[in-house]
Amino acid sequence: MLSPTKDKMTPAELRAGASLASIFALRMLGLFLILPVFAVFAQTLPGGDNLALVGFALGAYGLTQALFQIAYGVASDRFGRKPVIVFGLLVFAFGCLVAALAPDIWWMIAGRVLQGAGAISAAVTALAADLTREQHRTKVMAMIGASIGLTFALSLVLAPLLYAAIGMAGIFYLTGGLALGAIVLLLKGVPAAPAMVERGIDVPFSSVLLDSQLARLNFGVLALHIMQTALWVVVPAALVRSGGLPLAEHWKVYLPAVLASFVVMLPAIMIAERYGKIRLIFGSSILLLLLVQAGLYRFGEGLYPIGAWLLLFFVGFNILEAMQPSLISRIAPAAAKGAALGIYNTTQSLGLFLGGMLGGWLGKSYGTPAVHLFCALLALIWLMLVATMKPVLKRPAAAETTNS
Repeated sequence: MLSPTKDKMTPAELRAGASLASIFALRMLGLFLILPVFAVFAQTLPGGDNLALVGFALGAYGLTQALFQIAYGVASDRFGRKPVIVFGLLVFAFGCLVAALAPDIWWMIAGRVLQGAGAISAAVTALAADLTREQHRTKVMAMIGASIGLTFALSLVLAPLLYAAIGMAGIFYLTGGLALGAIVLLLKGVPAAPAMVERGIDVPFSSVLLDSQLARLNFGVLALHIMQTALWVVVPAALVRSGGLPLAEHWKVYLPAVLASFVVMLPAIMIAERYGKIRLIFGSSILLLLLVQAGLYRFGEGLYPIGAWLLLFFVGFNILEAMQPSLISRIAPAAAKGAALGIYNTTQSLGLFLGGMLGGWLGKSYGTPAVHLFCALLALIWLMLVATMKPVLKRPAAAETTNS
């Protein structure tokens, strides 16, 4: 077993983890900022009265991310992590410009497609793996995962305020600026990646894709992000309609729910890691999402009920968003982490796309309760898959050290 001193993260590892988590957060903040306000704003665009098109615009970036995620990961292996990440951030920033200037819903969809084409998630997580020793990669992946949850929560608070102050075009301009800022942070703050070396073990891509343990986690991130995006097709309008709360004041619901959720989330993750309760906390969080969707289906009218269900949703979402990348890093073969993370990020992106599409279609065709019922079914299937999952064990320290 490693001594406490040797087992600590080095300053370079801490710097790499914090910088890459911040880059992830800057980009995801731009994507998440539109979620609470887009469905309402889209009604002001020509063609925005079609909820199915609104849902497609909301989730379109997830589709192109799903298409390009693995390609970006492979390109980063060949051309280097940083050049690929810079290219992706520039494409994303250009998509923000197109969306900001969009005169109708179709140009908005084009902008969202371009945003998604800057699919850097796999390259960023691969760079994180390059810059950290094996025994600390789980911590860094958890940092990145937690940054997504924190960013999502922050966006729910800031979005209505920013929308009232600078409008949707201003949010898109701000989003593009954040992407350019992430490039500066990448080049100035992230340590240089080590030269690529042969790992000596060839793991077939198919064996990673079809691994039953990884497949459960991949389905999980797909379901989680379908639920996330579908929820924000219908929740903002529900707060206006049945909650009687103007869009600019939605922060009064989001802020208390977000802050309270982190009071629960942080101890839950610590208990899971420190006391070996990963499976219990993980499964309980999925069960919580199931209860939230069932609750919104049956008792989803009124300001206070919606606020209470959102609080519980944030608790479950943030725990799962922080834990899943950590679990992928722990379960995936050491020689195939890049492939595993590429598949994971692809299914995450696909979930964002499908959430917008299915949420919009179900809401338009069958009403808001159908969206919650569908999401509840997804959570139930996910819970059943996790119930048959093998216990997740830490790799022996000696083996981890060998790979570092």
